[in-house]
Amino acid sequence: MKYNELEVTANKTRKRVGRGISAGGGKTAGRGTKGQGARTGKKLGATFQGGQRTLVRAVPKARGFKSLRTPAQVVYLDTLNALKGKTIDNFVLYEEGYIDTPFHTVKVIVRGEITEKVTLHIANISKTAEAAVVKAGGAFVKTPVPLRQSTKEAEAADKK
Repeated sequence: MKYNELEVTANKTRKRVGRGISAGGGKTAGRGTKGQGARTGKKLGATFQGGQRTLVRAVPKARGFKSLRTPAQVVYLDTLNALKGKTIDNFVLYEEGYIDTPFHTVKVIVRGEITEKVTLHIANISKTAEAAVVKAGGAFVKTPVPLRQSTKEAEAADKK
């Protein structure tokens, strides 16, 4: 059979059930036997679960706005004193235990004072924190967040 030979009827005539055995849809008329679904006049909602509390009612309505963006990991200015003389990036902060993962945005904000000279290679810093770093003799270089290397790329790099 070919596609152009298919006979398609745009509007099928509906099947008339409950008109006797010989008509093909007699006796129970496609409703099965007994029970709530077999009775007339009872329309079951799409969420009906046989009298049990429905999932729609059990789950609370999600109101408001929920951002899918992961918030920046915060590093305080006074903690950078321990890393004096180093060039600080996401990986250094991760190894020192100040952040959870090196593959998310990091932001340095003010708390306490910085006394040591440091060079920051991170994504974000507050204006007052940047001013404090520069005042202490350090520098801030805005650097994009490092991307996680896939396992295939890592294996290929190891083989070379």
